[in-house]
Amino acid sequence: MRLLKDKTNIDFMGKRKITLVFSAILIIVALVTLPTMGLNFGLDFTGGTEVEVRFNEAPDVGAVRESLAGAGMDDATVQTFGSSTDMLVRIPPHEGDSNADTQATQVIEALAQDFPSGVEMRSSGFVGPQVGEELTEQGILAVIYALIGIFIYVMFRFQWRFSVGAVIAVIHDILVTLGMLAILQIDFDLTVVAALLAVVGYSLNDTIVLFDRIRENFPRMGKSTPTEVINRSVNETLSRTLMTSLTTLLVLIALFFFGGEIIHAFAWTLIVGVVVGTYSSIYVASVALLLLGVSKQDLLVIEKEGAEIDSMP
Repeated sequence: MRLLKDKTNIDFMGKRKITLVFSAILIIVALVTLPTMGLNFGLDFTGGTEVEVRFNEAPDVGAVRESLAGAGMDDATVQTFGSSTDMLVRIPPHEGDSNADTQATQVIEALAQDFPSGVEMRSSGFVGPQVGEELTEQGILAVIYALIGIFIYVMFRFQWRFSVGAVIAVIHDILVTLGMLAILQIDFDLTVVAALLAVVGYSLNDTIVLFDRIRENFPRMGKSTPTEVINRSVNETLSRTLMTSLTTLLVLIALFFFGGEIIHAFAWTLIVGVVVGTYSSIYVASVALLLLGVSKQDLLVIEKEGAEIDSMP
């Protein structure tokens, strides 16, 4: 199935100076926003109490927040999950508060007064700040290990210039996505870390598909310039790229609107990541190849070595 029936001939690389400035602006905004506004870390990283409650009748989320605020828990976050009668209450840590059972009881008592139809506690738990620090460190290490693995994989499969381009594109995607999370102050929890790692995988997959076509076209278009080869490759993979991105976005948008508030941050992170990842495979990874001076000779060496190995008995 092809989204574009006719072959396109769009001069993507002709706009690379404009997109380089645009990408630089995005990176600068992210680098300024992250230390100034900061990420809105969830309980997975800051610690606190998490209480799952079930109402006999579906309540209004705003009314639940007002009820908790009236009981002195104005910084509590309320999210629906599962059915409309199930809600998740998260309370940030306060000085001297370490007993999840006590805080959970306070939540139930406050809600029982304002919701006489009935409310019960399903479960409660406490996450200490030390656990949050360990999760932060592990999340950062996971991203670093992913980048190292990408660099090594692409270097062996293609050539070092391709490896640098792929890593630059992934770093670009992570920074821009984190910048958006900081600007919008979306809860940053373990589901968002998982979404960021998924963004890394999506961006890499999109870039590898394009790199494969570039590698194939360099020998075929022997008299063409690297810019022409990359332009042709982007146009030839454009239908596949758009089809993959659009179908993925349809699923993520459905999750965002109909999956419940508890996975809003996860779905939003992936939506931003897919859009940015699609853009970066064309205007970051491919442009990086041109800036690094990729040429036909870089790939012919690999082909000759492969030919010698194949001819051996």
